[in-house]
Amino acid sequence: MLARVAGASKTLIFMRELRNQRLAMSKAIENLKSAQQRAMAARPKVGGFPYLAEILRKAGVTHNSWYLPSCQSLYLTDEGPVATVGTPLVAGTIEVPPFNRDALVKALRVDQAGESTFAEFLQASWNAGVVRYEVDFAVRTVSYYGIGGEEYMEAYPPVEV
Repeated sequence: MLARVAGASKTLIFMRELRNQRLAMSKAIENLKSAQQRAMAARPKVGGFPYLAEILRKAGVTHNSWYLPSCQSLYLTDEGPVATVGTPLVAGTIEVPPFNRDALVKALRVDQAGESTFAEFLQASWNAGVVRYEVDFAVRTVSYYGIGGEEYMEAYPPVEV
């Protein structure tokens, strides 16, 4: 009987910890979504990424990883990690395009000029052979990676929001 009570006590503690973890994750999701909404409303059409990034940074987002073509994104935040799964760029089994730095830079410049949607930017990045990109909000860089370990990194300017 005593063992059963001790086990029940451990179960209750575990369930309480799990509930607290869910609450923390809910706060992380709520914080991220709120920051994304503020950022989308405040960012200019041309050169808008630094504004988006600064609002996310001020909301406690430290790092963001995007995986293509699945459009899965992982945000590391002060409130906890948050994953987002978007609409994949492709369906089925496909070959990965080779990394093409020039095509990637062109996609970046088109996006920076406000001449593409985010979905179009992701598609152009995938077509340029990008399988992952990483945003480091502390040092204000975005690094793009090909399947063979190729890398292209750009810094973005600090902005006031």
